[in-house]
Amino acid sequence: MSEFVRYECVDAVATVTIDRPAALNALDHATKVALRQALARAAGDAEVRAVVLTGAGRAFCVGQDLRQHREQLARSPQAALGTVAEHYNPLVMALTTMRKPVIAAVNGVAAGAGAALAFACDFRVFAETATVNPAFAGIGLGADSGASWTLPRLVGHARATELLMLSETISASRALELGLANSVVPVEAVAATANDLARRLAAGPTVAFAAIKEALVCAATLPLARALGKESALQLRAGKSTDHREAVDAFLNKTQPRFTGH
Repeated sequence: MSEFVRYECVDAVATVTIDRPAALNALDHATKVALRQALARAAGDAEVRAVVLTGAGRAFCVGQDLRQHREQLARSPQAALGTVAEHYNPLVMALTTMRKPVIAAVNGVAAGAGAALAFACDFRVFAETATVNPAFAGIGLGADSGASWTLPRLVGHARATELLMLSETISASRALELGLANSVVPVEAVAATANDLARRLAAGPTVAFAAIKEALVCAATLPLARALGKESALQLRAGKSTDHREAVDAFLNKTQPRFTGH
């Protein structure tokens, strides 16, 4: 994809790797643009049925490249802070609305916008040595990159307030207790564990997974009656799929279904 973002697709699983290990995968302008392109590529490729997002080296992603940010602040604060709307918001929307499961393989430190990108994924596999810190308040900023939306839904309002305001580094084991991590594994097993989960999801009913993602996002802000209406509409779409008929036939015939995503 670019010098700083790698893209690989194997067995219907696309792996997107932020590849600036010397900078702990900090997101400069070029990397943000390339990452958005990589996610769009995964979303638009019919052969891709699940996605893994990870980082190279000892970090997942430490968020905004503050060296570049300081230079941009000196020239134009408006332009520097405009990266939220221009880059981070589209990245979060790409992850949360992608019609395929997305797994964050958190191989090391995840901070700031990097942590928020992990929160926006559907699953998070943490290395035992990984840490997470929203970090925004620590540099005098409010929450961005969707953290004010994703964190309360993962850990509740009170805990999200604590995490965002105190900007404390959270261990992988604590992240698991809080519900930020789905699993914690040895660092050498992170990639394989995330890939195994991605392959399992890729072999599943991806039409149904897309409906589940959309229903959850909508239900977060809808009253019950409208959430029920949304579920009905999504169920109608999923119910017309070949995957649904295949699964019903397999259940009645006591065989394993073969899902195709159609």
